[in-house]
Amino acid sequence: MNISASLVKELREKTGAGVLDCKNALTKADGNIDKAVDLLREKGLASAAKKANRIASEGLVDAYIHGGRIGVIVEVNSETDFVAKTDEFKQFVKDIAMQVAASNPQYVSREDVPEAEIAHEREVQIHKVINEGKPEHIAQKIVDGRMEKYFEEICLLEQNFIKDPSIKVKDLLNEKIAKIGENLKIRRFARFEVGEGIEKREENFADEVAKQMNI
Repeated sequence: MNISASLVKELREKTGAGVLDCKNALTKADGNIDKAVDLLREKGLASAAKKANRIASEGLVDAYIHGGRIGVIVEVNSETDFVAKTDEFKQFVKDIAMQVAASNPQYVSREDVPEAEIAHEREVQIHKVINEGKPEHIAQKIVDGRMEKYFEEICLLEQNFIKDPSIKVKDLLNEKIAKIGENLKIRRFARFEVGEGIEKREENFADEVAKQMNI
């Protein structure tokens, strides 16, 4: 079903949810505004969006170490220190750190990805589609789909949540916002992996065996 921009705008004004979330909800609801509102409310997106402009300057910095080889530091913000001290918030921060360790995102959200990087990736995908000989009338849709996959790979909020792949990290965040009743923000992270960025020595296997046998 073709969802008009005016319909998306109307839903945004009713809920405060994002453009993409509104469009997806309207598509699932076959263009029915009331059903779309219910879908957004079920995901906590409507109430979460209304809190998005509230300042979150408290929070927690936490670390997660996996097997002594991967380490992650994350900062997640809340509106109050009281919420930051709750077990639920602490577990959420820990889950985010584990997500970063497992999925190795490069950015928090798609808005953080430099425009030049996006343009370069789109150009690569366009050339790839052309080389694959795909029909021109579907080429753009194929590129758009691959760009979504690209964002899912590099953006933390777009990734499937490792503990429940049926939802994205942004869905988990919105659920927590709706449940806790405060604006929460995953601000930044850093990920370290043993040997990352170091050129590793490569030796011929036969030569290595010969050395060990003193040949």
